[in-house]
Amino acid sequence: MILAAALVSLIGGAVAAAPGSASDEPHRHERVEGLVFVQTNKPLGNTIRVYQRGDGGELSLAGEFETGGLGGSTLNPPVDPLASQSSLVYRDGLLFAVNAGSNTVTLFRVDGSELERLQVIWSGGLLPVSLDVRDDLVYVLNAGGEGVVQGYRLDDDELEPIRGAQRSLGLDNPNPPPFGDAPAQVGIDPEGEVVLVSTKSHNIIDAFRIERGGRLSEEPVSNPAEGMPFGFTFDHRGGLMVTLAATNAVIRYRLDEENGKLTAVGPAVPNGQMASCWIQRVGDYYYVANAGSSTLSSYRIDEDGQVVLVAAVAAKGDGGTIDMTTSGGFLYVQNGAAGTVQGFDVLDDGSLKLVNTTTGLPQATNNGGILNGMEGIAATP
Repeated sequence: MILAAALVSLIGGAVAAAPGSASDEPHRHERVEGLVFVQTNKPLGNTIRVYQRGDGGELSLAGEFETGGLGGSTLNPPVDPLASQSSLVYRDGLLFAVNAGSNTVTLFRVDGSELERLQVIWSGGLLPVSLDVRDDLVYVLNAGGEGVVQGYRLDDDELEPIRGAQRSLGLDNPNPPPFGDAPAQVGIDPEGEVVLVSTKSHNIIDAFRIERGGRLSEEPVSNPAEGMPFGFTFDHRGGLMVTLAATNAVIRYRLDEENGKLTAVGPAVPNGQMASCWIQRVGDYYYVANAGSSTLSSYRIDEDGQVVLVAAVAAKGDGGTIDMTTSGGFLYVQNGAAGTVQGFDVLDDGSLKLVNTTTGLPQATNNGGILNGMEGIAATP
């Protein structure tokens, strides 16, 4: 795998533009605004499409860039091949993408509306599906086999594996794993103290303590989370908002950074939809993509810290609503079955107004249990 990753990193860079040459001087990242990135997850060559966001939220294609890796899939997913959240992440002028089919991660520099590919590196396991970045630490979740979290240090726009930051989840899955058994997301808490992993059908949210140098604790704290925990995000109070895909609900937890334990803040709040998997915060509201019913639900947190359902159906998708991102106060949603991205204006009361539908993206098509289709979306502010 390491040799394959080294070879693939030598392959050329962009479909729509040639890659720039690396500078001998340290790169100072400029603030980039108004871009939305969509991962096509193509099995014969993963690419990232870059869209320019207009003032009204509309998207126009600016280019398509090769990751240097291959798209992949879990086994028999309905409309979401990676069955995960955060497979594409933008941070401070850099874009990070997983290549599930070649067990690698790609690092890009965002230069205007173009992507300069800097590195393709082994993911540390099989079928990488999610990653997170905080300061100079990057953690990648590999869903295949036992399930592996691999940590990296980001130094001068280059990822270096951290010794003692590769940890098994002990899942004993095949590769590729069934979509319901595959872990869904890896995330770092706002204080940079804990790495969390949601494990779907195992009904566990694992918490690894981050130790000196980015190493991870030998064993995680395994927090029970009934209802198939899938996507999560931290709220403006430091709580953890988690979707429960089996019960179609959202639950809020308080995280103790000292010991990694999660404590529920009130009961889970259902929305009556189907397959509630992805969650995205926009201002004071939290939007959940329900793949089975192809809808979006909206939530907020009340003065007592309790989760409140605002609208069971805040908007309807084109077909198979999956991953989401936000940019400029707009919410952008992938529709896996339709091969579209919808853009919504988020109004003051949390309601959504459709402003744009981008077509022509890879639709979910089943090929012997392996799903070809896009997944992964990120954006600049």
